[in-house]
Amino acid sequence: MKLLSFIVDGRASFGAVKDNGVVDLGTRMVPCTTLRRLFETGRVAEAAELVASTASDHPLDKITFAPVIPDPGKIICVGLNYRDHVAETGRTVTEKPALFVRFPCSQVGHLQPLVKPEVSDDFDYEGELALVIGKAGRHIAASRALDYIAGYSCYNEGSIRDWQRHTSQFLSGKTFAESGSFGPWLVTADEIPDPSKLTLQTRLNGTVVQNTTTDLLITAVPELIAYVSTICPLVPGDVIVTGTPGGVGAKRTPPLWMRPGDTVEVEISGIGTLRNKVIAEPA
Repeated sequence: MKLLSFIVDGRASFGAVKDNGVVDLGTRMVPCTTLRRLFETGRVAEAAELVASTASDHPLDKITFAPVIPDPGKIICVGLNYRDHVAETGRTVTEKPALFVRFPCSQVGHLQPLVKPEVSDDFDYEGELALVIGKAGRHIAASRALDYIAGYSCYNEGSIRDWQRHTSQFLSGKTFAESGSFGPWLVTADEIPDPSKLTLQTRLNGTVVQNTTTDLLITAVPELIAYVSTICPLVPGDVIVTGTPGGVGAKRTPPLWMRPGDTVEVEISGIGTLRNKVIAEPA
């Protein structure tokens, strides 16, 4: 099942993709008015039954896509999690994953504009696999970690590279307003039993700039969940963004930055394609 968050007629809701349209679950599953709330209440199976028996309410081209989880409690990002990306940065593989956070205001939905900030021209793409937590847990064993995942999505973890390099901490370049994107939807975990068997490709204006398979993650999805859940409890709606492969614009000669007017796409097998135009920050 493909679940998404969207806006239609000025109203925020969530639903499921069906027949090139959307079944509006937000109007049918009160008090579940958000996708995060659906996971919190454990009503995903009920939603699937409802979608199977209900015609779509809105054509996909009549909705505004929101980030898959517009209101996450946490967005935890993993840096340097593919060996080719570690190599191109001149770093060495660390024993434990490098973690940083993004804030919800830093992300937009599918087909919504990514904003190149006025203060920088060093706007880089980072195609990544994102996972959404479906049930709460702490100290989760890697052997059980996949049971805690609601589903998977595409993420463009847009980075402002010069600001990222201001200090040894990544955050300042990683969470500029509307600089990243999340979508187009979440594919439920039952449809992706093994997240290590996916292909990921990033394209800038139709040219492939990143291409990998998720079995090449240094710290795989189950181990990431085990590590993060040791640090803090994971709750429904939390997002873990698993890292980008080699090919980032900052490490090309000359550097390849996203510019206003560009189109960037992140495609992951079994999920779909996240597509965004780039615009300049409004004056």
